[in-house]
Amino acid sequence: MLPCLNKTVLGVECTGCGGQRAALLLFQGEFKEAFVMYPAIYSLVVLFGFLIINLFIKFKYDYNIKIGLIIFNAVIIAGAYIIKMINTFN
Repeated sequence: MLPCLNKTVLGVECTGCGGQRAALLLFQGEFKEAFVMYPAIYSLVVLFGFLIINLFIKFKYDYNIKIGLIIFNAVIIAGAYIIKMINTFN
C-alpha cells in the first residue's frame, strides 16, 4: 500500500489515512473492520456508485444529490478525523 506522506513527514495522520486499508478490508468481506478503520468508506461507496450510475442515467435533481452526498461525506470524514485526533493526543 502507498504510505501516507503526511504521516511520514509530520508524524500525524491525514484525513485519508485508513482509506486504502478499509477498501481492502471491504473487498475481503471484513465489513465491520472496514468501518472501524475508515468510517466514511460506506458513504464514499454510495457517492462513487451514484456518480458512476449518473454517467449513464440522468436524474432530475442529480446535481443536488451529488452536492448532498459530497457534503455528507465531508462531514463524516471531518468528524472521524477530529475524533481520531482527540483520541491520539489524549
